Parts: sequence; C-alpha cells; structure tokens
Amino acid sequence: MRASQPGHESLAAYRHGIRANLAQFVHQLIQVFLVGLTLGMLRTVVPALAESEFGVPKGSFLLLMAFVVAFGFVKGTLNFVAGRLSERLGRKTVLLLGWASAVPIPFIILYAPSWNWIVAATVLLGVNQGFTWSMTQTAKLDITRADQRGFTMGLNEFSGYVGVAVAGIVTGYLATALGPRQGLFVFGAIVIVLAIVLTALWVRETLEWARAEGARHAAGAIKGSMPRFPENISDRPTTWEVFALMSWRDRRMFAFSQAGLVEKFVDALIWVFFPVFLYQQGLSLAGIGWVVGVYGFVWGGSQFLTGKLSDHIGRQKPIVWGMWICGAGVALTLLGSSVWWLSFAAAVTGFGMALLYPNLSAAVADIAHPNWRGSAIGIYRFWRDLGYGIGALLLGAVAHFGGSLASGFWFVAVAMFLSGLIVQLVCDETHPRLNPAP
Repeated sequence: MRASQPGHESLAAYRHGIRANLAQFVHQLIQVFLVGLTLGMLRTVVPALAESEFGVPKGSFLLLMAFVVAFGFVKGTLNFVAGRLSERLGRKTVLLLGWASAVPIPFIILYAPSWNWIVAATVLLGVNQGFTWSMTQTAKLDITRADQRGFTMGLNEFSGYVGVAVAGIVTGYLATALGPRQGLFVFGAIVIVLAIVLTALWVRETLEWARAEGARHAAGAIKGSMPRFPENISDRPTTWEVFALMSWRDRRMFAFSQAGLVEKFVDALIWVFFPVFLYQQGLSLAGIGWVVGVYGFVWGGSQFLTGKLSDHIGRQKPIVWGMWICGAGVALTLLGSSVWWLSFAAAVTGFGMALLYPNLSAAVADIAHPNWRGSAIGIYRFWRDLGYGIGALLLGAVAHFGGSLASGFWFVAVAMFLSGLIVQLVCDETHPRLNPAP
C-alpha cells in the first residue's frame, strides 16, 4: 500500500524529536538490535568451522571470502532498492519484507551439505540486512530533529552492533553446547520469529513524518540553521539523479560514499580473516567469540557517545579520526599474539569504527533533502555495503598472492588511511548549526 501524503492542515500532528516519539524510537532500537543478532550469528562460528564443518580446503582464501562477497553485493543492491521502495510503499512494509526473507536462513544452516549452501544463506542474509537495517535507520531519521541526528545514528548503530557482539558470544557457547548447526538454528529461529511479531504488532509507519518535514521546508517554516542541501538536483529527483549526485556529482556525497565503501574492508576482515587468524593462534570458539565480541562491544558501546559528540563538534573530524584510528587498530593486530593484545587491538579498531560509522550516515542525512533522504541513505548504504564484496575480493586476492593473512591486514590499514585523507581534503562540515547555508 502506498503511504499517504500528509496535508498542510495536519503538519502539526507530525512532531519531530526523540522525546515526542519515544515509544516508536525504542521499538526501532529493539528492531535494529534483532537485526544485529541475525547478522552476528553468521560472523563467528561459521568462518571458524569453514574447513571442518563445511569442507572448505585449508588455505582457500578466495573460497572462504565467497560468502562475504555474496553478502556485500546483495546487501548493497538491496539497500539501494530499499531506499526507493520505502518512499513508495513505506518503511514498515519494507521492514517486514526484510524479516520475511530471513526465515529460511536457520534451516539452510541446519541442513547445508556444502559451503555453497552457506553462500546461499548469506545471500538471503544480505536481503534481510539491506531491507531491515536500512529501514530502522531511515525511520529514526524520519521522526527525530536535525540536531539529534548524530545521537540518533549513534544509538542506532550502538544497538545493532551490540546485537552483533552478543550473537557472536552466545552462538559460540551454543555451538559448543548443542553443536554448530543446531546452536545456530535455535538462535536464528527465535530471533527471526520474535522480530516479525514485534514489527507486525508495534512498529508504526514513519514516512508521513519525512513528508511533513519536506512540506515545512517548502513553506519556509523550518526554524534554526538551514542545511547546505545540494543545489544541482530537482525537488522530486529520479533514481538516476540521486544516484549520480551521491556517487560523483556532489563532492561531499562522493567523499562519504567512498569512505563508507573502504571502511567495510575492515568489517570484511573482521568477519572472515579475524576468526581464522584467531583459530590459527589456538583460541577456542568461545575465546574467538570474546575477542571478536570486544570489537563489537567497543564499536557498539562507543557509538552511544561518538554520535552525540558529532552533534557538538561536527561530523568531519570524527569521521577522519575514526578512519585513521581504525586502520591503526588493524595494523596493531599483527604486532602481538596474546589474547590480551589481540583484545586491545580489537578495541582500538572498534573505537575507530565507532567514531566514523554513525557520523558518515549523519553527514549524509544532514545535506539530503527530506523529499529524497530515504533514497540518499539507500544509495550511500549501497556504496558502503558494496565494500563488503569489493573488500572481500581484494582481501582474498591480496592474501592469495601474498601467501598469508597478514598481507590482508596491512592492505586494509593503508586503505583506511588514504580514504580518511580524502574526506579530510575534499569535504567541508555538514552540520547545519556549524556550517549553515547562506
């Protein structure tokens, strides 16, 4: 069903702000936590057991990365689709479609006879993540104020990546207690069914809030500083117009999109190479879950503060600092082998990610007009999550020709530094209070 357009007489009914929409804000935080749990269940146990449980030959870096490549390309594309669909069908409908796509995943894991089936499950996971995580983010931006975007994105990613970390730890123990397949099946089935029920019963449609905000902009009724919206785009742009603007026509959007793409190299590394690297160091599945969990908890927990920080000091500085600190953490991983050192390196990497991650999304939301903000976020997330696929391909190739996992770690560290440098040189501040439109 097409979401309705609010009339001018009803604009006052759509109040923006976290406090004014607290119940829906909390529901959306619960949703993104469940999205994180769904992603996390495939990030620790599956890569570590690729050889023993699913028959991936030892040293097959490219084959090992195949499921992350599939995830990245599918999720990136579905982010793009979700953004456009959400402006026609509404946010809640797309969220429900995302959860429906996840239903087969636990069954595939339980009965998978080969690694190809895990790749297929990851394709469905990409559909799920592209639809659900995009919508939890977009819905929160619909109902909150411009001066709360950093905090909103920080809370969103905090909730989601705490979910990823919790899933990594819990599935590690469940795999030990019930067996890898049975543990993942039980965990996944409970999470997905709960998410569908909560979405159907309690999540509200938020598209009307975005349309009301757009109508206020058109009427000149917005209070406070005006954002520096791109000028070379129409009021109701086509898909191609928004795509071109986000990808190359606007230098700020280009810089954010490339930074999002490159930072996903880190996530691809943590997802596949890190568990294998830790397994080679002799850590147990539970131990791997804890070290990977440190990365997730620091990333998730720190975003509670780093998003709010950008509401005060701006987006550009935290993004650049985050890119460089995150890259340094990746390099530190190779300089020691104890559990404590690896946990420290994971924490540094997670903190850098916390600085950059919510603030890239907040920066895009700052300068994307409400009329096409859903599409802009979807296209930014398209480029960002394409980084999973591109990063996985490059990591697999670098490790293959370099002959070790270590070369992949150094490649990612250098890429993060160069990408952060682009943001430093190309971008200006997007926060409307700190750099308002004339």
